[in-house]
Amino acid sequence: MCKVGIPKEIKNNENRVGMTPAGVAELTRRGHEVFVQHTAGEGSGFSDDDYVKAGATILPAIDDVYREAEMIVKVKEPIEPEYKLVRAGQLLFTYFHFACEEELTDAMLKSGAVCLAYETVQLPNGSLPLLQPMSEVAGRMATLNGAYYLQKTKGGKGKLISGVPGVSPTRVLVLGGGIVGEAAARMAAGMGAEVTITDVSLPRLRQLDLETPANVHTLYSSEHNIRQQLPTVDIVIGSVLVPGDKTPHLITRDMLKLMEPGTVLVDVAIDQGGCFETSHPTTHSEPVYTEEGIVHYCVANIPGAVPNTSTLALTNATLRYAIALADKGWRKACHDDSALAKGLNIVEGKVVFKAVADVFGLPYEPLTL
Repeated sequence: MCKVGIPKEIKNNENRVGMTPAGVAELTRRGHEVFVQHTAGEGSGFSDDDYVKAGATILPAIDDVYREAEMIVKVKEPIEPEYKLVRAGQLLFTYFHFACEEELTDAMLKSGAVCLAYETVQLPNGSLPLLQPMSEVAGRMATLNGAYYLQKTKGGKGKLISGVPGVSPTRVLVLGGGIVGEAAARMAAGMGAEVTITDVSLPRLRQLDLETPANVHTLYSSEHNIRQQLPTVDIVIGSVLVPGDKTPHLITRDMLKLMEPGTVLVDVAIDQGGCFETSHPTTHSEPVYTEEGIVHYCVANIPGAVPNTSTLALTNATLRYAIALADKGWRKACHDDSALAKGLNIVEGKVVFKAVADVFGLPYEPLTL
């Protein structure tokens, strides 16, 4: 039996929760004990009573959940008030994005906990099954938010993304042809925009060319090509990902001068450091700022704005892995599943994910399972 804890998220406007009542029911049916913090699911539309019916025990405070649980299932990385609650040997299963959070990395190393990151669980074909559902949400939301902040009253150019008969639609540039980029491009195309999507993989560009609507155009990603696009685009969506590592800056500060004032940049990669040099993390409370006349939307937890959809989608993806971890323990579960093993980033005071070690100049110690 494993004691599983689901705390309430305390990051700014983070209304998602680590697991749905349906997911909890699967764990309790297998004999595991699940502790859910009071009101943890309310932001996503799940009541304490829903969790009780699924077999969970409701605890009043976040401290109680961390104290009781052997495995913590969350959505976002622990933030400073939680650092002292994490203990040696405890398994944390959540999004971490260590490569852009040195303070978090240091805190988790000192805690002695086992940190298994959703975003680096990787299948043999290179896909990231626990990042995919939130990437699909974030990509769609990136386009919606870009269109919203294109309004003149929000600092944008005052354009309607679709245009109207007799008036041209807006031009949207999507940097990165992965899950986020494709979702953003499809949403923008569906809203009537003229879309260009870039990538460095020619096979991926061919696939996108075949599978996306006619108003989506593909372009090889290079600094020259991006610079050529910027003077005429209205929205730029940054969706580049290097699994577990910091994101490269594809738009530098000097490139802002190429764009018209009121152009909107949406940096979906901000939780990995951002792909625009002028990006810094924002929150749902204060989502945008203007830099050199260009509107920047850099919310680090975009899917948190639609928590019901996001929590359902996330649990659909994470549950089979959470069950394996609870049933077998983290070491055997990772031994049996190489994809899950790639999620291990920090284990009992050691960095076991090379990209994280390289970013901060820390010793890299490969884990033997």
